[in-house]
Amino acid sequence: MYYKQIKCMILFIPTFTVAIWEYVRHQFLLPYISMDLGNWLTPVLVYVVSITLLTQLFRILEKIQKELEIERSEKAALEAREQLARELHDGIAQSLFLLSVKAEKLEKVRNEKQHEQNILSIRKTIHEVNRYVRQAITNLRLDRNVSQSSTPISSTLVEQVHVMAKDVRTQINIHWELKDHQLDEKEKVELLACIREALINMNKYASATAGSITAIGMSHSWKVTVKDNGKGFDGDPFAKKGKFGLRIMKERCNEMGWIMNMYREDRETIVEIHKGALT
Repeated sequence: MYYKQIKCMILFIPTFTVAIWEYVRHQFLLPYISMDLGNWLTPVLVYVVSITLLTQLFRILEKIQKELEIERSEKAALEAREQLARELHDGIAQSLFLLSVKAEKLEKVRNEKQHEQNILSIRKTIHEVNRYVRQAITNLRLDRNVSQSSTPISSTLVEQVHVMAKDVRTQINIHWELKDHQLDEKEKVELLACIREALINMNKYASATAGSITAIGMSHSWKVTVKDNGKGFDGDPFAKKGKFGLRIMKERCNEMGWIMNMYREDRETIVEIHKGALT
């Protein structure tokens, strides 16, 4: 039943109902129903008919409102991914250009041993950047296809986390109990970006041999924990120069209203991201 049909029915059916009731009451029911009782029954009858129609209308309005919220969320997530894609393109392209310039300069170095060491270092950096770009582009395309699709999401959060974990050299153990319906589309994108950054740091800087990702969720709260047995850090990791990824991850969490903590415990580096209080 369409919205306009329900609206017309709300406008006309209660009126017709009262008219028919009054006709029947006066023509056939006066010997059995007093005037006072009939007057009381009239608003009750109108109320029952109206609430029946309004309930149906409210269901339709709630469905429309939910669809609008989903569309807004998907649009915001898509815009965020497009912005991230542009940043990746510009930032990585500039980095590769600078690396190529350094490689050309190194060709003029006379010390053969130093020359070879520098070349190997640059090649290693280029390899890391190339792998990161491939991983990021793959995830961006997957997210974009999911947002543009009119069918239900076929790739769940835990499936995408498993894909990211396979792209790093460190052995990752995953224990995931967070349900997809507990996050909207933008929250999923931001959370996956944070997990991806934690895995990249684990793989690139920590020299970890083992790691884990744990996610637990309740009705209005959840927590994701990323651990590794790497070399860790000293002091405040967010205050160190060059740690742009960590600062961006922290900013993402702040913008989403999440709490992020990073600390060392039992010779492990722990990154915690949580929403609400888990009891």
